[in-house]
Amino acid sequence: MKMIKVLAIDDEPLALQQLTAYIQKVPFLELVEACQSAMDATKVMEREVIDAIFVDINMPDLNGMDFVKSLVVLPLVVFTTAYSEYAVEGYKVDAVDYLLKPFGLQEFQRAAMKVKTRLEERSSVPSPPAPEEDDILFLKTDYKVVRVNISEIRYVEGMSEYVKFFLEGQKPLVVLLSMKKLEERLPSSAFMRIHRSYIVNLTKIREVNKNRVIMDAETYLPIGENYREAFSSYLDSKFLGKK
Repeated sequence: MKMIKVLAIDDEPLALQQLTAYIQKVPFLELVEACQSAMDATKVMEREVIDAIFVDINMPDLNGMDFVKSLVVLPLVVFTTAYSEYAVEGYKVDAVDYLLKPFGLQEFQRAAMKVKTRLEERSSVPSPPAPEEDDILFLKTDYKVVRVNISEIRYVEGMSEYVKFFLEGQKPLVVLLSMKKLEERLPSSAFMRIHRSYIVNLTKIREVNKNRVIMDAETYLPIGENYREAFSSYLDSKFLGKK
């Protein structure tokens, strides 16, 4: 079982001693440090990864509620206090539980189980997929480097040693680059070379008319003889209905 790293925070020595004793009685909790102020806890959290904190609300200098609200990376929180009026505000900051002093070991154990359950729920949620490396390009043009989302490329025109990128809603970019190298870099599932001078984003094609690919009302790109068979095979794979 993975140990849950926790801090005990209370400005009253006896209360902190009791809280520490309760933490040490729960087998899945690991007490990293017992702190008598929010400032002390902040220093610990700067050097340690803390899973949960058991923190008193009524403390001098910086009270527990303001301390929690100030945290950028928020561990799970269980508030402890002698004043019940803080309970509603405690739940506003998504506290796992609220222990009203004086509380016994059983109450503390129930709060600890809630912390454990919440962490297990977090770990069971799949992480979002990492961005694909092929999602972006960095292009050097006009003495600067420009980031381009590959999905925004409509088509590319080869011009001797340069290529010209035609993008959605942006001015074209001219880059010193070979068509062959660019063709190798672009994902083949979305881009195809249809002519010695043109690579098109297949998702941006509006129409195919005889030997031309129509991107919009003003853009007609020729289909080269050497690329016609591969392009026709692509169309056949997507064709629906009678020819």
